[in-house]
Amino acid sequence: MQWTSRQPFVPPAIIDRLDRVRLRRAALRYAAHGWAVTPGAYLAGNRFHCGRPGCPITGCHPALDSWAVSAGADPVRIAGWWRRQAHTVLLPTGVGFDVLEVPALLGREVPGQGPVAVTGAGRWMFFVSPGRPLRPELEHRLDVIRHGRGSWIPAPPNRLLDGPVRWTVPPEQAGWRLPDAERVQAQLVEAAGPVRPRPLVPRQLSTSRRAA
Repeated sequence: MQWTSRQPFVPPAIIDRLDRVRLRRAALRYAAHGWAVTPGAYLAGNRFHCGRPGCPITGCHPALDSWAVSAGADPVRIAGWWRRQAHTVLLPTGVGFDVLEVPALLGREVPGQGPVAVTGAGRWMFFVSPGRPLRPELEHRLDVIRHGRGSWIPAPPNRLLDGPVRWTVPPEQAGWRLPDAERVQAQLVEAAGPVRPRPLVPRQLSTSRRAA
């Protein structure tokens, strides 16, 4: 018998269906625990497509114009969104939870007391209780972003242009509980060390935050 390392060919239609099933299951699982979801543009090649004619956004972004209004946890509606396309699973922030997005050098130093996700680009996302603004020690940093009302984050197991989004602390491991935002921010401040003056330049939006 001759062995080969060549991977078997899988038709693109089968891969697309498997992706749709995988992402739909994830969306339904989040919704079952009270997390609102909304469909994002689907990844095809080296850009995301939302189906809106002439849309210039090539990165991850919501597939619906009224995504903030239409987001929810209704399983029938969610199943319909993922019936034909492998939409990315987006989680709106600012109501059920906020998300603190930080660079890897900072995120690795803070123990995850609640759900924590990491993007392919190495951005750590800490899920925390909503409504607490950034502390001054973090507000001045251009690489720290608080996702509150009007924002969203891509949830695992999405694939982005820079790689997959994955859990380092899954919601199940955290019991679907959210730590106090002030406590997590205090840990981030301690991990960041002394405040250093920075030039006054506009804050850059995260690659995982796009308005549509």
